[in-house]
Amino acid sequence: MDSKKDITNRISVISIVINVILSVLKFAAGIFAHSSAMISDSVHSLSDVLSTFAVIAGVNLSEKRSDSDHPYGHERLESIFSIILAGMLFATGIGIGYAGVKGIIFGTYSEPGMFALIAAAASIVIKELMYRYTMAAAKKVNSTALKADAWHHRSDALSSVGAFIGIIGAMLGFPVCDPIASVIICFFILKAAWDIFAEAANQLVDRACDEETQERLRRVVECQDGVLCVDLLRTRLFGSRMYVDVEIGADGMLPLYKSHEIAERVHNEIEREFPDVKHCMVHVNPKSIDDFTENNENY
Repeated sequence: MDSKKDITNRISVISIVINVILSVLKFAAGIFAHSSAMISDSVHSLSDVLSTFAVIAGVNLSEKRSDSDHPYGHERLESIFSIILAGMLFATGIGIGYAGVKGIIFGTYSEPGMFALIAAAASIVIKELMYRYTMAAAKKVNSTALKADAWHHRSDALSSVGAFIGIIGAMLGFPVCDPIASVIICFFILKAAWDIFAEAANQLVDRACDEETQERLRRVVECQDGVLCVDLLRTRLFGSRMYVDVEIGADGMLPLYKSHEIAERVHNEIEREFPDVKHCMVHVNPKSIDDFTENNENY
C-alpha cells in the first residue's frame, strides 16, 4: 500500500503537468482572443503550480519521524503549509479582482474570440476532474494540504465558469461582461482561500474533533467489557491526526492488573477503529458496581 507521501507526490506531479499545460493554453487564448478574464484565469492556473510545490514540501516534511527536538512528530508542518497555500490563493484572488475592477472603471476591454471560449470550456472540465481526483486522494490519506490543493483545482474550475460566462456575454455585444467575470472569479477564490485557512488554523489551535467523531469514540469506549461509564472524553486535532484523552469508570474492587487490561483494551480498540489517532491516553476511575446496578434496576 502506498504511503501518504507517495500518494501526495504522485498526485502533485500530475497536477503540476496539467496546470502548466492549462496555463499556457489559457494565456495564449487570452492574448489571441483578447480576453482579460482568460488571462486572469491562466494566472490562477499558474499559481496552482506554486501551491502544488508547497503541498509536496508540506506533506514530505510532516511525514518525518519524531526526533529529540520534536518528540510529538512534525504533522503540524502540513497545517502551516496549508495556511501558506491559503495566503497564495488569497493574493491571487485580490490580483484578479483588482484587474477586473480596473478594466470596468477605465473601459480597457475588448470582444473576445471563440478560442477563449473553447479554452474556458476545456478548463472547466479538466479542473473539475482534477478536483475530484485530488480530493479523493486527500480523503484517503487525510491530508489537509492535499485538500487545499484540491480546492485550488475547484476554484480554478469555478473561475473558468466565470470566464466562460463573461466571454459569452462579451461575444453577444456586452464586452464589459469580461472584466465583470474577473471580479466574480475573485470572490470565488477568496472564499476558497478562507475555507482552507480556517481548517488549517483549527488544526494548529488544538480544536476538538467534530461531534460525530466524538460520539463514535464514546460508543466504542462504552461497549468495551469492564467499562461502566465514560467520565471524560477530550479530543484535539494535531495537523491531520488527532489525540484522544478518555477517563473511564471501572469496578473499584478489581485488581490493578484487571483495570489495566480494561484500559489497554479501550486504548487498542480506539486506535484500531480510528487510524487517524496519533496517541490515546486512557485513565481509569474506580466506581462502585452496586451504584450502577441500582441505577439500571431503576430504569
